[in-house]
Amino acid sequence: MRVILFDIDGTLLSSSRAGKAALEQAMVDLHRVPDSMAGISLAGRTDRSIVRDLTQAHGVGGGKPVEDAILEGYLSHLPGQLRQKREAGQASLLPGIEPLLEKLAATPDVAVGLLTGNIRRGAAVKLGFFGIHGHFSFGGFGDYHLDRDEVAREAWGEVRNRFGEAFDPSQVVVIGDTPLDVRCARAIGARVLAVATGMHTMEQLAACQPDLCLADLQDHQATLQALLEL
Repeated sequence: MRVILFDIDGTLLSSSRAGKAALEQAMVDLHRVPDSMAGISLAGRTDRSIVRDLTQAHGVGGGKPVEDAILEGYLSHLPGQLRQKREAGQASLLPGIEPLLEKLAATPDVAVGLLTGNIRRGAAVKLGFFGIHGHFSFGGFGDYHLDRDEVAREAWGEVRNRFGEAFDPSQVVVIGDTPLDVRCARAIGARVLAVATGMHTMEQLAACQPDLCLADLQDHQATLQALLEL
C-alpha cells in the first residue's frame, strides 16, 4: 500500500494568491485594516498561524473567536477571489495534475490524501473550484495547528486510522513545493517529493534533501512511476 499526501497551493494549483486577497478583504470588513498582509509570510504555513500573525501585527485582539471570525470572512470572499483570478487567466490547476490524479485513482493499492496548511473548508473551496475535490477523502489541515509538522502528524494519524497502526511511514509520500513540506514529511518518517512549481527554486528545495526534486509534475506518467518507486 502506498499513500500519497498532496500540498495544495503551489503543488496542485496556482491561485495567484486569491487566499491572500480574501484574507485582506476579511480584515477590512472586520477591523478596517487595509493591506493587512504586508510583511506576513505565507509559503508552507498554516492558515491558523497566518491569522494569528495578522491579529498580533495589527493589534485587533487575540484568541480563537477573533481568529475564527477572520477565517469565516476569508471563506466568504475566497470563491469570488478565485473567480476573479481565473477570469484574468491567473488561476489554474498546475500542469500534469489532473491526469496524475486520474492515474493515481486507477492504480491499485494507492490512497491519495492531503497535507495542507489550508483550513479544511478552504481546501474544499479551492479543490472544488477546480473540480478535483473528489480525489481526496482524508488528510491533515491547518484549522488548529500553528506548526506544519503538527499538520503532518494529524495526516499520519488519519493514515493509521484507515490502514492500521502498523502501517509503515516510509510508504507515505508527501508532495509539496516548500522547505516546510520537506520538513513536515520528515517529522512523520515519510518520503518526500519536492516540486518547484511554487515560490522556491529547484536549488532551494534540493538543499532540503528531499527524496526526489522535480521542476514540475507535467510528465504525469514519469511522476506516477517515481511515486511508486520512492
